[in-house]
Amino acid sequence: MKIYISGISGTGMGPLALMAKDAGLTVSGSDRAPGAVTNELVNAGIKICLGEQDGEFLRARVKDECVDWFVYTSALPPDHPEIQMAKKLKLKISKRDELISYLIKKLKLKMVAVAGTHGKTTTTAMIIWGAKQLGLPISYLIGTTLPFAEAGHYDPDSEYFIYEADEYDRNFLSYKPWLAAVTTVTYDHPDIYPTEQDYRDAFRQFERQSQQVLHGDEVAADVTLAGEARRYDATLAIDVLQRMLPAPKGIKGLTSRFFDKRRKQITEVINQFPGVGRRFEQVSEGYYSDYAHHPEEVAATVEIAREEAERRGLRGVVIVYEPHQNTRQAEMIDAYADAFTGASKVYWLPTYLTRENPKLKIFTPADYISRLSNKKVAEPAELNDELAAALTKWHDKGYLVLLMTAGPADLWLRKLVYAGNQESAIVDSAHATRINQGGA
Repeated sequence: MKIYISGISGTGMGPLALMAKDAGLTVSGSDRAPGAVTNELVNAGIKICLGEQDGEFLRARVKDECVDWFVYTSALPPDHPEIQMAKKLKLKISKRDELISYLIKKLKLKMVAVAGTHGKTTTTAMIIWGAKQLGLPISYLIGTTLPFAEAGHYDPDSEYFIYEADEYDRNFLSYKPWLAAVTTVTYDHPDIYPTEQDYRDAFRQFERQSQQVLHGDEVAADVTLAGEARRYDATLAIDVLQRMLPAPKGIKGLTSRFFDKRRKQITEVINQFPGVGRRFEQVSEGYYSDYAHHPEEVAATVEIAREEAERRGLRGVVIVYEPHQNTRQAEMIDAYADAFTGASKVYWLPTYLTRENPKLKIFTPADYISRLSNKKVAEPAELNDELAAALTKWHDKGYLVLLMTAGPADLWLRKLVYAGNQESAIVDSAHATRINQGGA
């Protein structure tokens, strides 16, 4: 099978490309610009094109290797040139869910799907980390980068497939998991789910489609990671790993003492969890980046940062916040009132605009700040030299600096922290647009 992935550098499609290649499929693809997974794709020898997606690279791939299947990200509009080219070339066309279902069936894997509004990425990463540390072969896809493994992988010895099941575009309803692990559920994605009832009904349907379900609704006393939200995620990950680990061969009538001992072993491993890309990720000493863009997620991340600052003997926490999608924020702007409680300073950036409703007012940083209970610590800001200088001063005075964004501010922070360092975490868009094309 030869597949072509449009939007291959993103954290949704890139890991899928890596897993598909591990599973023996021929993979190539394109994207407008480098993404978090680009370097992993290049290192895996996957042929990609970065730059204008006009359909010509797809045409060339079909000519060279007879592409069978065109897979595209949900972010592409129906009139996208590559989608139109795929139709012209009469290729099989689908979104990622159909390819994932194909791989699960072909490879005979049991899906362990982690879903939820908040915490699904961290919980998925913890399960992957725990399985690897405990010697359990697994295959997996996760929507981020990992400091301890690639973002997508197939192990021929694995029985289980760990998947971060995204509710956006109703993706998670395409599967019937062996086990569903559900974290916190709070209304989100109003562009897909018109009402909170629609959103919660989708999760109920997802649970009905699953053979068994676990919920992250408690915290184990012996989980010691920073932040209450992270401890909830860790407890759920431990519960999942308990279900996945096989019983010792030749031993009958396992006692509760055995399972207590094994749970203790799992917990010790999870307490050593090194973190995950863009989820309270330490970019450099004292500087952190996080993907939070929902008020509840923001509040949970601020709590983690405050605990971490206290542990390190720092003076407090300074926040830079970039909301994501005005359409989403319009539904939850009033929920920010206490989201930044305990922060020493908050710099509020303009909203990162994607897939917007043109009829809605674009909320400004001042609109958000006026709703905060601690509005005196917050001020509007831009990604410029003035903000960079301010953050450097806070950092030098002994404060933890935390950026929360689902947009381009993350790259800005990395460039600030690593100014003058030529080793970038991703492929520079100034490099040649075609990569791994056999010398092109």
